[in-house]
Amino acid sequence: MSLFALPDLGEGLQEAEIVAWHVAEGDRVVAEQPLLSVETEKAVVEIPSPRAGRIVRLLARSGDRVRVGSPIVAFDEAPHADTGAIVGDLGPQASRTATSSAAPVMAAPTVRAMARELGVDIAQVAGSGPGGAVTRADVARVFEAKAGASLGGELKGVRRSMALNMARAHAEVVPATVWDEADIQPWWSREADVTGRLVRAIAVACGAVPALNAWFNGATMICRQKPQVDLGIAVDTEEGLVVPVLRDVGNRDAAVVRRERNRLAQAARNRTITLADMRHPTITLSNFGMLAGRQAALVVMPPQVAIVGAGRIFEQLVGDATGSAFHHMLPLSITFDHRAVTGGEAARFLGAMIKDLQQPK
Repeated sequence: MSLFALPDLGEGLQEAEIVAWHVAEGDRVVAEQPLLSVETEKAVVEIPSPRAGRIVRLLARSGDRVRVGSPIVAFDEAPHADTGAIVGDLGPQASRTATSSAAPVMAAPTVRAMARELGVDIAQVAGSGPGGAVTRADVARVFEAKAGASLGGELKGVRRSMALNMARAHAEVVPATVWDEADIQPWWSREADVTGRLVRAIAVACGAVPALNAWFNGATMICRQKPQVDLGIAVDTEEGLVVPVLRDVGNRDAAVVRRERNRLAQAARNRTITLADMRHPTITLSNFGMLAGRQAALVVMPPQVAIVGAGRIFEQLVGDATGSAFHHMLPLSITFDHRAVTGGEAARFLGAMIKDLQQPK
């Protein structure tokens, strides 16, 4: 009998929630046949069989959280070739992961900060990283167990992923926010594509102030500016916040970007969004004003260094030497990681956005 473990899902993901099994014990399967669907980082992914054979036992149930590298299926015979995802007897594994309370805890500063923010005693966390080091996933697991005990149940799926991401951002980022408004009255028609104009303005601003279209590694203190703008678009769904990514928005036709934006939003709400559609955003937009709210200090998700907010359009009395009138104003904010971005850079970025938004279509 051989075991098949949950394979590496990429992006440093450590675990996934089993959504559904597509096979049963006793079934014979062929290589690449879908075995199960899992949800992680807000996407549902099918895991194919690494080989042909008969399934002796399913080692996890729908709804279980499973760590990468943990066995999920037992086959009745040895595989024909090593797939890199087959694991041997895991009997001693539990004893190998146990840690001594007297031993020094190995953990990165960002992991220790996350533990402090969540109220987790890092000395009581069993580390799963290299050499027994405590990882963010280890801290999150202990925190979730405590939350589940106190609240009677754990968050799952998209909301669970959102909670973990927010905890990580809170532990790592040093946020600051700049606010302003764009006077869109003379330039925009009633049929204006607000999100489309915002996408274009962000691309223009990234060209003017590239420091905000970047990734920052707090551990190495290295900030890398990105050559193209891959814009995360926050989408509100019934399950929680999902952030698909519009690729290379600065070099694509507006109509093409609009079609892709609609496709991604629909996929996010239908829960058919893929991991590939959510990987590697370089900056994010939250157009929360479509719902309510004028201004917000939003959450920067590392390794990104900035997120743009657009609030609800409102009327404001504007006057000059020729008289006064009510104009439509679009509230804007830029929340940035002050470790990697200066206040001046953020203000110039917002100014570049406003200049573009106050141009004719």
